Amino acid sequence: MQTILMISKLNWFHFSDKMSTLAIATNSCIIIFHKNIKRSFEMVSVIDSIKEHEVVFSKLSSLIPQIESFTSKLITCLQSGGKLLVFGNGGSAADAQHIAAELIGRYKKERIALPAIALTTDTSILTSLSNDYDFRYVFARQVQALCQPNDVVIGISTSGNSGNIIEGLKEAIKKGAYTCAFTGSTGGSLKELAHSCICVPSDTTARIQEAHIFIGHVICEKVENFYSLESHLNIESVIEVT
Repeated sequence: MQTILMISKLNWFHFSDKMSTLAIATNSCIIIFHKNIKRSFEMVSVIDSIKEHEVVFSKLSSLIPQIESFTSKLITCLQSGGKLLVFGNGGSAADAQHIAAELIGRYKKERIALPAIALTTDTSILTSLSNDYDFRYVFARQVQALCQPNDVVIGISTSGNSGNIIEGLKEAIKKGAYTCAFTGSTGGSLKELAHSCICVPSDTTARIQEAHIFIGHVICEKVENFYSLESHLNIESVIEVT
């Protein structure tokens, strides 16, 4: 049995037939593909995506100094009673929430909960600020309310040019916080604005986002290892004293 896929008026229909071809029907024409050719097209698309992903990740080692430096800043912040604020749009908003969740919960090891807030989750705040002010200031207003001088603020933008991310980091700088931008290859406007910029070497949004959450995981793991070691040393000290 061969599976034939037909497209008509943008609706997809699947049916089985003994034919060895694939018929794609539109309003204006019918295109016939051999089944094996269609299958090879699909495979090439997946393989190309994997290869593109691998190329980007093979270049991430060039970002080790920036990642190490930022992680040290974040640990110093948390040790001094500060917190992490993080925000982004769309997929980057999801990344912001993901990173905050890893710190408040756990990544791999048991340790104390660490203060982190994603400014992308409160729909009442997001909608009221967008309606009453402007979407450009949807993060800046929250930063103004919540940010302290010893905090760290991450703004995530694949282009580096998202207006509301720019305004959010500007406000964080005014408040005296340390700022870091997660961006794509050029860094956009955020590269010159933020105290540090982790620029993923790609111009493809999907590949940049994949690298952003990987880098977020690396940072969370390094922070967690620090606190796990600290906790272990503290326990040993108590045992020695008793």
